[in-house]
Amino acid sequence: MHDGTTVSEATRPTLVTDMLRIQHEIHAPAVISDPLARTVQHSADALLEMQAGEGFWRFDLEADTTIPAEYLFLQYFLGSVDVTRQAKLADYILSRQLQDGSWPLYEGGPGNISASVKSYFALKLAGKDPASPEMKLARQWVLTHGGAENANVFTRITLAVYGQIPWRTVPAMMAEVIWLPKWFLLFNLHKVSYWSRCVIVPLLIIFATRPVHALTTNQGITELFVSNPGALKHLDRFNQGSLLKNLFILIDRMLKIAESFVPAGLRDMSVRKAEKWMREHMRGEGGIGAIFPAMANAVMALKILGHDATDPDMRRGIKAIEDLVIENENETFVQPCVSPIWDTCLSISALTEAGVSTNADPIQSATDWLFEKQVFVRGDWSENAPDLDEGGWAFQFENDLYPDVDDSSMVIMALLRADAQANPDKRGRIAQGVNWVLGMQNPDGGWGAFDIDNHYEYLNNIPFADHGALVDPSTADLTGRCIEMLAMLGYDRSFPPIARGLEFLRREQEPSGSWYGRWGVNYIYGTWAVLVGLGALGEDPSQPYIRKAINWLKSIQNRDGGWGESCDSYDDPDLQGRYESTASQTAWALLGLMAVGEVDSECVTRGINFLMRTYEGKGGWKETPYTGTGFPKVFYLKYHGYSHYFPLWALGVYQRLKAGKPTRQQEVCAGGPIELGPMPVVEKIRLRP
Repeated sequence: MHDGTTVSEATRPTLVTDMLRIQHEIHAPAVISDPLARTVQHSADALLEMQAGEGFWRFDLEADTTIPAEYLFLQYFLGSVDVTRQAKLADYILSRQLQDGSWPLYEGGPGNISASVKSYFALKLAGKDPASPEMKLARQWVLTHGGAENANVFTRITLAVYGQIPWRTVPAMMAEVIWLPKWFLLFNLHKVSYWSRCVIVPLLIIFATRPVHALTTNQGITELFVSNPGALKHLDRFNQGSLLKNLFILIDRMLKIAESFVPAGLRDMSVRKAEKWMREHMRGEGGIGAIFPAMANAVMALKILGHDATDPDMRRGIKAIEDLVIENENETFVQPCVSPIWDTCLSISALTEAGVSTNADPIQSATDWLFEKQVFVRGDWSENAPDLDEGGWAFQFENDLYPDVDDSSMVIMALLRADAQANPDKRGRIAQGVNWVLGMQNPDGGWGAFDIDNHYEYLNNIPFADHGALVDPSTADLTGRCIEMLAMLGYDRSFPPIARGLEFLRREQEPSGSWYGRWGVNYIYGTWAVLVGLGALGEDPSQPYIRKAINWLKSIQNRDGGWGESCDSYDDPDLQGRYESTASQTAWALLGLMAVGEVDSECVTRGINFLMRTYEGKGGWKETPYTGTGFPKVFYLKYHGYSHYFPLWALGVYQRLKAGKPTRQQEVCAGGPIELGPMPVVEKIRLRP
């Protein structure tokens, strides 16, 4: 379990090293008088101080209150409730309640019915008096918004497990789908994303056994239902506006009838096959998929099958969940996962762009740590790329079966900024990572995150997928990032993967000139990722589509000089780029603009002034809104590191360019094509149409 601190005093690296002192001597005369140099130096020193002794950075990752609520539910299911921790988590949940009694999915967002039902339920289990003002207000809000029966599918599953609604109200997910081959067109596990796969397979066991964990009458939440919960039947209703959705609802009802005819022997075989898959995917220390929902489902499934903490997989699964708990002096909460590789590669890029020497001990130890985390395991991605060699990076400390394109490309760019390619052995390792990223390109020219050709978006219409995030298609943000990585290696627009990527980006551009951000909030994030890719490639910024993006970013700048965007823009695109300024989103906008030649523009000057004005010392920049995205419209993230490394990155780039010096990225590009040495040529292995 993490104790909430990023690094202990005992393992913290010495900051005032001779090397760093020499590095800062260049700016010594300006440290006191120049606000820009002072902010860059102080924020870089603060970030260096946050590095762990092993060489990595890890900042807290926060979601909404459903995660700590689900953690409490799991403890009741396992019979291992810690009343002290339960009280702390209840305090955390209460602290996030809105004035109207509801709970949102993100800071500043509106009340959400599913988050509110789970939060209320967790508080009641924790002993909160239902007659208290907070609970009465929450109850009133839920009832006026359709009652608990209006919650999403995953909330319904929770309610069914704890006996609050009948299992028949949950969409069908028969254990026998584990047998469906890849050629089965309508649905199979290879058609859905990694996160869906890791969540679904343990659920197949849970659905097959339909457990009901008995609660006392006082612990139940029948008061949150508009109708009698015991009489509920079909909560997924036919929609006159969607023929495809209606078809899937009809199939769901047919499956519920057919399930009663499944032979017991076949059902047992299906459960055992699902258990085998699940165990194979939870052998690592990070838990199945290294994400909380999948980890919790897997532990529940093993418990249902009669296993306890003496089972090695169960023991590792429980420990992985406990490692997500953050307990510090201020509050206790549960993370949905951890982000050390992401935090580390972004910190390296920010620090090197801010002038920290690539020979500095913190940079060297961080790059060594990243190489230690490179994945050489054939994960689920290999199903669609059997000839592709391993070599990517994951997001968490350990998630070997699921490296991702986003982390891999960002890690490679951080390693290039750190001059890791100067070492022949490390250059070969970089080549393996590059080859893996190239092999993950989709036929449409874009890149997704974890899988290839995972674009079956019609599956988002099945009742089980009411969260609308069952698949992993190509996105503009990842495509822009991969183009940026390839440009740093010396490839130009004639390189076929880049040419296809550029075509994809042209198709995906929004009418406003922006690009949608799948993995960050939202259009500012997507536009940043694309523009820095185009800038690294040396694309002419006078091209109409690039000018359109530049003009869009300029048009949405706030009066205070910053940029901001709320998660609301996923629900209403008219809100793109409209919200209070945040440090991370301001940094993204600035990095995007500076990448395409706008360093001397007035809006960039105003944005830099905003960052300097709002810097708060070692604490970095205050950032309350959520600017990270898990699943658009349903799950958002607050990366506590974003307000440390992204503003520093932007300020460092600006300082270099205004001084007439190249950025660290430009220095890498100016070095000419990087000879990576022998590696499989993906273009010959997997030719794309």
